[in-house]
Amino acid sequence: MGQLLGVGIMATVFQKKVTRAMPADAERFTKKGVAFVRYRVKGKSRTAKVTIGKDGSERIEVKTGTFLAKYRDARGLVCEVPTGCRDEQAARSVLADLVRREELIRGNVITREEAAIADHRSTLLTDHLADYVMSLQSAGRTADYTTGTKNKINRLVDECGFVLLQDVRREPLERWLVDRQKENMAARTRNSYLQAIRGLLNWCIEVERLASNPLARVAKADEKSDRRKTRRAMTEAELGRLLRVARDRPLADYGRQTVATEKTEGKRAHWTYAPLTLETLEECCDRARERLQKNPTFIATLERRGRERMLVYKTMVLTGLRCNELRSITQAQLILDDGPPAIDLAAKDEKNRDGSMIPLRADLADDLRSWIADEECRDQSGDVLKLPATKGTDANRSVFYVADGLVKILDLDLETAGIPKIDNRGRSLDVHALRTTFGTLMSCAGVTPRTAQAAMRHSRIDLTMNVYTDPRLLDVSGAVDALPTLIPTEATTATLRATGTHDHRTGSVQPSPRTVAPTVAPEFDKACQNVSQAGNLGALRRVPEIRSKHEKTPENTMFSEVWRSDADGTRTRNLRIDSRPVGNA
Repeated sequence: MGQLLGVGIMATVFQKKVTRAMPADAERFTKKGVAFVRYRVKGKSRTAKVTIGKDGSERIEVKTGTFLAKYRDARGLVCEVPTGCRDEQAARSVLADLVRREELIRGNVITREEAAIADHRSTLLTDHLADYVMSLQSAGRTADYTTGTKNKINRLVDECGFVLLQDVRREPLERWLVDRQKENMAARTRNSYLQAIRGLLNWCIEVERLASNPLARVAKADEKSDRRKTRRAMTEAELGRLLRVARDRPLADYGRQTVATEKTEGKRAHWTYAPLTLETLEECCDRARERLQKNPTFIATLERRGRERMLVYKTMVLTGLRCNELRSITQAQLILDDGPPAIDLAAKDEKNRDGSMIPLRADLADDLRSWIADEECRDQSGDVLKLPATKGTDANRSVFYVADGLVKILDLDLETAGIPKIDNRGRSLDVHALRTTFGTLMSCAGVTPRTAQAAMRHSRIDLTMNVYTDPRLLDVSGAVDALPTLIPTEATTATLRATGTHDHRTGSVQPSPRTVAPTVAPEFDKACQNVSQAGNLGALRRVPEIRSKHEKTPENTMFSEVWRSDADGTRTRNLRIDSRPVGNA
């Protein structure tokens, strides 16, 4: 059934014929020489024509349950669009909207891109999210980032009631953010949810699915005033203790003494291992070697594990590498013998995807060179603990095995070294705090901020100076001590007379009404040139000479006499500095 809708646009609605498999309980019959079958669906009798499929099997011909809209668009192309309607009148209403849209396009009232945006607004938000996740994956985003973004958006979709793209509004999201704030969710976490859904909407704008971002003006939470985790830098003394514990603790764990726990009411005493401390570390290592003397390979394996952990910490502190960046470094990326020692960090492994050349200190380069040489000689079959082997072979082998649970290992090392994980100001130490230590040590060594920014590989210098520099370790007292020593300068009586601060009657020094005058009064041999701050003392010394030279020419001088009468009739003469110019100034 067809009809003419709009101006020159033919349109109709219909149910499309499709083929389906022959029902199992179909009853065959013939009508006017044409084969039909009768079958039942959900208790209702159905009749369908028999046809032959592409594979040669018998199938039945049925109509779709919903109507399709068929019309010719403004370009003259025939379009078939599912209406999703089972009722013909409802389908015709959808068709009328489609035809009207084509009329608006034909009349240049709207563009086809604007019409496409209108169509996408009624699409499920989850469908847009699936396409967005695929876009992130094609852009090379990590699996953790992609999964985290998807989970955050899905939570907002469920809890804010965002079903369609047109349902996304700022009011429901702002209410959700306020509710999460009342639940004590950190400001940084709330901002991550906002950033995730903003990223989806911005992508929809790029691919012409959305005209504008309805969440663009939603304010972010202040992360500075609501920081839940603030890292601190480690001191050189703490780093020394940490490296020693990291080297010895794997072996010392097997030399701990057993102690009995205190018996409590209702519970009997049992045995446990005494905790490791920095004072008992060497003693426990000796005891472990004695206990394991029949298994020297096992001892060598534990010592290798401790040495590797120590080098992991040392490399992170002296290079600023992030944990995942260090995990990706292979032996082929180490430049130790050809030119200045450095690490060639690949762009795909760096956080900002730029790729960098990380310089190495000479002592660290020596440690890495020795480590690689020992690894080549190490017998893999003698590893009793079956330590995780570094990935790859030969030059493509990873330099270190960086455990996924390195943060827990670091916590145990800090406890053994007697270093508090959280200080009295609430600042904590974790694996990423080693990078903070790297930035702070550079500032303490006097490295310029721009150089420190390049070493940290930061895009903004305020990130280097404010976030990754611990002011507690900076030598502020030393900087203050470097300021010049300030002592009062003894001025002569003649100088005080020239400045008008000497009382001729009593001989005492009186405060000058314009004590700043000597610092700004111009020299007479250079018209209108102010005396600098550094030459203030020289200006004070030149004032008597200036007065005596120009005392006979008051019309050209900058000084004039002022007589003051006191209550007892005594007159006192003072000098006044005039503001009129001198000479041709």
